[in-house]
Order: sequence, then structure tokens, then C-alpha cells
Amino acid sequence: RFLVKGGLAGAAVYVAYDQGLLGSGIEGAEALKKAQETLPPAIQEWTDYLGWEVRAAQLPPTPKIDFSLSASWNKGVHTVMSALSAAPSRACEYTVEGWKYVKDLVK
Repeated sequence: RFLVKGGLAGAAVYVAYDQGLLGSGIEGAEALKKAQETLPPAIQEWTDYLGWEVRAAQLPPTPKIDFSLSASWNKGVHTVMSALSAAPSRACEYTVEGWKYVKDLVK
């Protein structure tokens, strides 16, 4: 089981890397655009193969995602870094509060 799960995880990482999802924000945006162009024909091909009759009107439109991948990534990095920079002072505050709580329990 472990080998199968590890193999699937490794394959998923390889495919993500090969498609450019682990690269820069520009490469990720290009991969997203490529997926949006490829997905509807692939769905139609599979429905034809399986014998399902799906009319174009029945398929929902592909969602329009209009955001900057690099800006979202940068915002996440800033959020994580600000949390890490505040961590020592927060740890001290929580330690003081914990000691106060323990002292109140002992009384």
C-alpha cells in the first residue's frame, strides 16, 4: 500500500512539475489557460466514448478565473512571513498567560 501511495504521489508531483504548475506564476497561469482550453473537448470526447449523449447546452460553461497567480502567491508569502515574525512575541504572551492560569489553579 505504501509503495502504491508513494508512486501515485510521485507521479502527481511529476505531472505538476511537467505541466509547469510548480514553476513561476507566469508558468502556472499558462498551465491554467491550457487546462481551460483542453477540458471541454476532453469531456466531449469521453462522453462520446461512453455513449452518453450530452448536448453543448447541457454542459456548464467553464468558470472564468481572473486573478494573478503571482500576486496571490506573494500575498501568501507575506502572510506566512508576518505570522512567523510575530511568533516569538506571541509565544511569550501565551507562556505568560499559561503560567497565570496554572498559578490560579494551584491557589
